[in-house]
Amino acid sequence: MDTLLQVNDLSVSFFTRDKEIEAVRHVSFEVRKGETLGIVGESGSGKSVTARTIMRLLPSPPSMVKNGEVLFQGQNLAFKTDKEMEAIRGRDIGMIFQDPMSSLNPTMKIGNQIEESLIKHRKLDKKQARTEAIEMLKLVGIPNSETRYHQYPHEFSGGMRQRVMIAIALACRPSLLIADEPTTSLDVTIQAQILNQMKDIQKQLGTSIILITHDLGVVAGMCDRVVVMKDGEIVETGTTEQIFANPQHPYTIKLLNALPRLDEKKKTKPVPSMVQREEGVPLLQVRALKQYFDMGKGQIVKAVNDISFDIQAGETLGVVGESGSGKSTTGRTILRLHEATGGEVLFKGIPLQQLNRSEMKTMRRHMGMIFQDPYASLNPRLRIMDIIGEALDVHDITTSKRDRQRRVEELLEMVGLDPSHAMRYPHEFSGGQRQRIGIARTLAVEPEFIVCDEPLSALDVSIQAQIVKLLEELQQRLGLTYLFIAHDLSMVKHISDRVAVMYKGKIVELAESEELYTNPIHAYTKSLLAAIPVPDPKVESQKKLVTHEEASKADPYGLERSEFVEVKKGHWVAVATG
Repeated sequence: MDTLLQVNDLSVSFFTRDKEIEAVRHVSFEVRKGETLGIVGESGSGKSVTARTIMRLLPSPPSMVKNGEVLFQGQNLAFKTDKEMEAIRGRDIGMIFQDPMSSLNPTMKIGNQIEESLIKHRKLDKKQARTEAIEMLKLVGIPNSETRYHQYPHEFSGGMRQRVMIAIALACRPSLLIADEPTTSLDVTIQAQILNQMKDIQKQLGTSIILITHDLGVVAGMCDRVVVMKDGEIVETGTTEQIFANPQHPYTIKLLNALPRLDEKKKTKPVPSMVQREEGVPLLQVRALKQYFDMGKGQIVKAVNDISFDIQAGETLGVVGESGSGKSTTGRTILRLHEATGGEVLFKGIPLQQLNRSEMKTMRRHMGMIFQDPYASLNPRLRIMDIIGEALDVHDITTSKRDRQRRVEELLEMVGLDPSHAMRYPHEFSGGQRQRIGIARTLAVEPEFIVCDEPLSALDVSIQAQIVKLLEELQQRLGLTYLFIAHDLSMVKHISDRVAVMYKGKIVELAESEELYTNPIHAYTKSLLAAIPVPDPKVESQKKLVTHEEASKADPYGLERSEFVEVKKGHWVAVATG
């Protein structure tokens, strides 16, 4: 196979006021025509810096290419002028960025953003560019392309925005496509659709792909060869089969072991010894809960639509489903961060909706929440001492400044952080460390029940495993009860005792986690399971998925007329009626 791109002995550094940071060190690899090369590693491994160096997108200063060369079709991109690189970007090399919302211009219609590169690089006139842009939207699987051509980015879902990014990147039929974490923030079903779309387009256009990711399940299903990076260096390279069947480097083995697999049997965990369950009385009872939002002009969004479930003390109930299914709204409504439209929530038999503001403040000492984004949920202007200490102040838990400091240091130590770092700011910590700080803040008031709202989605797979282990240890030590919200069924299976599957504001299936995996009954649950990438290149994962378009057109699960039926002891499923 002919070599399309060759990176030789590349080293890139960033210079701060105090020191030099070596982001990429002596990296070498090649990409052949028509193949997909995966570059894997955790945050900070140098994956994205390598990709942006290829595209010449790093600002200089503070960055500097200290050594090496990037040869594309035999030409060294390092010697190209900015004007020459402008001609290459988009026309010969396309790039899909991780966050499509920040990469798309919010003030421009989608169609115009695709047309830009067509007019610039392929010299099409406005009419030709419009026709081609609509065809590209169809190619990446966006329905009603003629109508959506005129819409703005905020009118698209996350998955649809990522499809638009692919359409822009491929509009000029580039020889090489660099996809930088293109599915990290997407649900598993949308991720599967995007990856299948990229495969189909690659077959049609013969495009080479560099796929940058930390998800080895994605790599197994997409890539021909794999490069593993750690701390700016390549630690292992080989075919996908070689890397998965016979990994050589300890770091590669660590990455493979960190990824939970659905085909692994769930380990049984004991009820925390300090938990005392009152016979017949769950810790939390949710009864016919509804949360509707009035969007104006008579449009009502039924985010949570008549759901009921119980959670026993010391139990973990997982809630899974795609974005927009009502998972997070359920958690926030339970804690009265949203006032419920209907139904009731009972905590230890006490109806929360009937409590006044003062009574609810007292009750909040027993309940907490861990948020999805470990950076956005921490005040960047406060030191960690005050971020955690704030909860102690609100509930008058400590009596003196010294007690407050001691308690914050205890909490940091409890979540595996150095107590001496209490005077640092959030930006001085990694994503995994920031999530540990968020957990410490939640534990400050000694809650019994915690809503974990997608606490893993922004983290690398090995950091996810660390956080799950921490949550399990804290549950056993402190007797905690969790409502664990996520869209990744493989991770939820291993931490949860039972799992509830949500779709369009309703619970469509509820069962013990092992039972739900081995015997899924509802079509939507089967769709979620089929979409999870399997970390094994020998496993064929091309399964029939229920797309968003099919779901929105036909409501194939009959949820508008459904009832919740127990099909097996403890295994409930929504079935169509009428």
